[in-house]
Parts: sequence; C-alpha cells; structure tokens
Amino acid sequence: MFMTSPEAATRLWFDSMSLAMEASSVIWLRSWRMMAGGALAEREGQRMVDEKLAAAATFWPAMMMAAPFSPAAFGTQALAHYAKPVRANRRRLSRSG
Repeated sequence: MFMTSPEAATRLWFDSMSLAMEASSVIWLRSWRMMAGGALAEREGQRMVDEKLAAAATFWPAMMMAAPFSPAAFGTQALAHYAKPVRANRRRLSRSG
C-alpha cells in the first residue's frame, strides 16, 4: 500500500485547484473568441480539438515515464502533463484579447 505524506497531498491538492482555475479561465477566453465567430473562431475550435486529441494520445506514455508509481507521483505527473498546454493557452488567449 502506498502512503502519501500530508505535505505531498496538500501540494497535489493545491496544484489541482490551481490548474482547475487556470483551465476555467481558458474555457472562458475560448468561449468569447468562439462566440465572436469568423475564421479566428473556427481556427480556435479546430485548435481546441487537436489539443484534446494530442493530450489524450500522449497521456499514458507520459505517465509511464513517472515510474516508480505512487499516487502522489502519478498525480503530479498527470497535472504537469496538462498544466503546460493550459498555461500556454491562457497566456496566448489573454494577450490576443
């Protein structure tokens, strides 16, 4: 049985909440872009679908790199896998307002 330290669990919880908040801002920014319509909205929709497919296709290979497995290591690796593109999208969408 794996045991996770309270510090690791707290860090994982904090990082999860931070990613959730950042992802919700990306959803909001993308929604506004797509509601505007036009070619930019169409490209954003296609980009979103492409990113989702790429993230799904690369998830398990990335997780295999996290061995040896523990709940905290797996969670940390999963958050890192998704945080990088979410952060990049937030920056991109925020500055191109």
